Amino acid sequence: MSHLIETQQFTRGSLTELFKLASSLEGKRNDSLKGKIMAALFYQPSTRTRLSFESAMLRLGGGVITMENGGESSSQSKGETLEDSIKVVSQYADVIVMRHNEVGAAARAAVVSKVPIVNAGDGNLGQHPTQALLDLYTIQRELGREDDIHIVFVGNLKYYRSARSLSYLLSKYKNIRVTFVSSPELRMDNDVKEHLKENNVHFEETEDMNAAVQNADVLYQTRIAKDFIKDDKEYEKQKGRYIITRAVADSMKKGAIIIHPLPRVDEIEPEVDDSPHAVYFRQVGYGLIVRMAILKTLLGEDKKLIRAHRRK
Repeated sequence: MSHLIETQQFTRGSLTELFKLASSLEGKRNDSLKGKIMAALFYQPSTRTRLSFESAMLRLGGGVITMENGGESSSQSKGETLEDSIKVVSQYADVIVMRHNEVGAAARAAVVSKVPIVNAGDGNLGQHPTQALLDLYTIQRELGREDDIHIVFVGNLKYYRSARSLSYLLSKYKNIRVTFVSSPELRMDNDVKEHLKENNVHFEETEDMNAAVQNADVLYQTRIAKDFIKDDKEYEKQKGRYIITRAVADSMKKGAIIIHPLPRVDEIEPEVDDSPHAVYFRQVGYGLIVRMAILKTLLGEDKKLIRAHRRK
């Protein structure tokens, strides 16, 4: 049984095929998954990821059952284990899309589930593979290439699971240069940096955003979120440190893009939205077709595109 748990499952070839499938689905609706049911099982609140997956399933003719704020569900309040919940829900659905606050929860679910598990985010220090896949697809669509890219990650790198997941994906391409821009307290964790070293991906760390973005092909902005940084004093210290203004956007080279997993709060000013570099709202549309492709793959299109997850 195939599950989508982490971005390391993909090869460069399987990414190419998945993205071809996504492109073929742009603007399409069909009944290819008619009779299939997707369970959206969210133990953390979500807007974009949950609605994106639900829309993707409906556009393919399938059905949806959903549970938001699963942490407040009757099963959770009664003390049911995650494993037991998955054993039950996998009797109701053909695929489970799950977000959880604990790192490793998706892998635990995959062990006991009768149907494919899709990791829609597991903990602040875990992964968010489908977000990373749509981020990568956005980069390829907007830049028109896969190799020879300089990407600058800005802001909350320690706790942003989508930035972690995309970093793993980037190691599959050639001549990738990564610049991590953050305060010392929010630097990217060593596990990601060690992976980049092992795969000969050049990276550097700096606190100087203005200098870094001038040579970037991709500026990946993140949110300094209250739900990530619990200490009030630390949050106040960090929240206004890296803001993309129109002046910052205008300093970027021609053809460079700004992406963001959203929601955007105050880390990208509204004046940036009509910049030719801003593609973060188009990114949402790319995410829909990538998730359509993921569902078709897991439910029968070509399961070889997503290699079976094995617990380490």
